[in-house]
Amino acid sequence: MSAPPVTGIDRRLFLTSVVGASAAVAGLSGCANGSAAAETKGAATAPLATKVPEGTSLKIASYQDTQQLQFELARLKVPFTVSDWLNIGAGPDVINAFRAKSLDLANNAGIPPIQAYYQGFDAKIVAINVTRKPNYLFATKPGSDIRGTKDFEGKKLAFSQGQAQGVVLLRALKEAGLAYDDVDLVPLTSNQFLTALQSGQVDVAPLGNSQAPAYLKQYGSKGARTIATDVVDLLSLLWAPQSVLNDRAKAAAVAAYIPQWAKGLVWTWEHPDEWNREFYVKTQNLTLAQAEAVTELANKPLFPPSWDEAVAWEQETADLLAEGGFVKKFDVKQLFDRRFEAIAARAVTAEYRR
Repeated sequence: MSAPPVTGIDRRLFLTSVVGASAAVAGLSGCANGSAAAETKGAATAPLATKVPEGTSLKIASYQDTQQLQFELARLKVPFTVSDWLNIGAGPDVINAFRAKSLDLANNAGIPPIQAYYQGFDAKIVAINVTRKPNYLFATKPGSDIRGTKDFEGKKLAFSQGQAQGVVLLRALKEAGLAYDDVDLVPLTSNQFLTALQSGQVDVAPLGNSQAPAYLKQYGSKGARTIATDVVDLLSLLWAPQSVLNDRAKAAAVAAYIPQWAKGLVWTWEHPDEWNREFYVKTQNLTLAQAEAVTELANKPLFPPSWDEAVAWEQETADLLAEGGFVKKFDVKQLFDRRFEAIAARAVTAEYRR
């Protein structure tokens, strides 16, 4: 059965349907007033410890084992124990893991922290990597006559409010001059997009650059195509629950992890051939040619010494969601823990700071 389109007042309820029953039980009552019901009294303000206490551990997200592989290939180490690397990436899943206290630190785009705030869960952004080129494009179902974003009018579009793909779609609609009511937004999570396209449940879905080659190889001969835009999702970030950051030892561990995270991204950028072989070919089952095509579209990692641009972008994203009735307006400055602001930038050479 196809999911119903999101229109009118349904948008107010859409967040709950995307997050799922587990999050609802965990406390989505915070959505009623649109403000985070902090687990602790305010943000941590104490200076970060310069040394990680012995015995400290963190549970860190490593979607598709990316972080572990980067650390292994770049020979990076951290002065604490990683008690668990969790293969988890989607924003709603990360938030649920944060709530369950099974995850301490995760890498996501800019939209999950907004979603968490609207759910009433207190978490903070601790590191920023700015992306300047699109990470996503739009794929059509087989046999589609869609050629550009203006053709999205009246079509069923896969939409995940809690993930980067969702805000990329909203920005693309805005650039195309289409209102939300001009299309049918079908609530799905990103791991459902391919199946929805294949079955014709949706006409269009945003896919990551790395997903497109395999999709076109299978369905391009049947009339599926991709549509590239200049829409970017500016922020790739690390974030953590406020309860983790209020723990002085864990906050020190987070601060120690950030430089290694930044160096791992730089290593990947500077060693594309090895990364293609070890990650895309060996673990993602892409051909070398497909891997090289994906790498060609990759973003050079950039770690801004100042987060002012990131804050402005996050505010624009939150306002865009508020315009559609998905969240209520709020000041996103409270999503950033600026004690960590310059750590990533200090860990890399000048060409990666901006």
